[in-house]
Amino acid sequence: MNSLGGTIVLLAAFVVGAAHQLTAQEQDHERKVTRKDLPAAVAKTVDAQSHGATIRGYSEEQENGQTFYEVELRVNGHTRDVLIDSNGAVVEVEEQVALASLRAAVRDGLKAGAGRGKIGVVESVTKGGQIVAYEAHVTTNGKKSEVKVWADGKPLQGEP
Repeated sequence: MNSLGGTIVLLAAFVVGAAHQLTAQEQDHERKVTRKDLPAAVAKTVDAQSHGATIRGYSEEQENGQTFYEVELRVNGHTRDVLIDSNGAVVEVEEQVALASLRAAVRDGLKAGAGRGKIGVVESVTKGGQIVAYEAHVTTNGKKSEVKVWADGKPLQGEP
């Protein structure tokens, strides 16, 4: 093989390797960050949202070409995760709730979705200031999964 052929093969291998690395990076949508990594507008929203809470951590997420930041909080003994866009607007809040505190239709929907599984943590999902859905972490025969229902208790596939 002449040097041009070897160079082409080497270049092709580099391009394939770089494409594989990009794909792996694209799959890693979330990374842990520190407070100093937050844009000023996001830090201001975190201050407002975390009043009276313990901050457990921060992360940066890439979704559909947009950057979001999540602050994980502990408030009065339960978890509260706040998703914030890069301009500081609250996009979504997931807050731990007691299964027994939910309306019967929501409890029934989560239990139906869980089947024989054991329901663990349940979270409300709030968007635009209103609860739009509920998510339950379920364990069935040692396997973990998630069941989602709309605020009315009807099954939900994907993201609310």
